[in-house]
Amino acid sequence: MATIYDFKALDNKGKELDFAQFEGKVLMIVNTASKCGFTPQYDGLEALNKKYKDQGLVIIGFPCDQFAHQEPGTDEETAEFCRLNHGVTFKLMSKIEVNGKNAHPIYEYLKGAAKGTLGNAIKWNFTKFLISRDGQTVKRYAPTVKPEDMEKDIVELLG
Repeated sequence: MATIYDFKALDNKGKELDFAQFEGKVLMIVNTASKCGFTPQYDGLEALNKKYKDQGLVIIGFPCDQFAHQEPGTDEETAEFCRLNHGVTFKLMSKIEVNGKNAHPIYEYLKGAAKGTLGNAIKWNFTKFLISRDGQTVKRYAPTVKPEDMEKDIVELLG
């Protein structure tokens, strides 16, 4: 059975990132966008990153431009926006698609592991997935769920 640790993806500098390096960590994976009504969630994500990274939380943002063209920039422009406007220090990946025939394999895995309420498709930016230390237990959160509202679940998974 596959786990999140079986996947690889390109980071925002074009370097391959092997998710096997996160074995034993709690992961939060989120599809992000810089021009979305939920963009302020970057602040909450970064706050959780700062608070829990030393306890084993790894937050990974995957910019995606599939929803109303809300992530139009290059990987470099997105990273700069996140750093300057939200102080983001967590890992940002190269822009991907999360739905359709070109959906990244990580998102195909995540959508299968934690189905949405109205089907598997990602409905909008800032859909969040929380993955336990075993790399298999996956919980999905709607874009409307603020990062800080996930804190109890994060603390539970961190043990």
